[in-house]
Amino acid sequence: MQTPTLEWSEALQLELPQMDVTHREFVELLAAVQAADDADLLSHWQTLIEHTVEHFGQEDRWMLETGYASGNCHAVQHQVVLQVMREGATRAAAGEAALLRLIAGELALWFPQHAQSMDAGLALHLRSVGHDPASGRLSNPAALPAQQITGCGSASCA
Repeated sequence: MQTPTLEWSEALQLELPQMDVTHREFVELLAAVQAADDADLLSHWQTLIEHTVEHFGQEDRWMLETGYASGNCHAVQHQVVLQVMREGATRAAAGEAALLRLIAGELALWFPQHAQSMDAGLALHLRSVGHDPASGRLSNPAALPAQQITGCGSASCA
């Protein structure tokens, strides 16, 4: 069975430049993991984890700045994925490097669905409130929700 891979495509683009750059970097780092030989696999994996911590942290900050509850399902999914990635690194360091290849394949399947649902909903929300990713300022604060968003922010999530 062939391991699933992921390549950047327009289908992953969400028309939010800072998010799109970060997503493209994630896809490229995941590809580097999948292409790495066994000797370099864990090093590439650690680089992907470091990027993902920043990537998810950035999105989590944007959510908090624009009316999401701290425990919303999008942020929780970020926590779970990072936990799995870190556990994979721990187990690979203990000799189970093949596990990282399996997890990388699962990330290649997971990421497009996450980006096209949860992240697309977040991007739409950020544009609607006029969120500036650099400053956290809103040009349209009247568009903020009356109550905190507890779901994932996409149409597929309550």
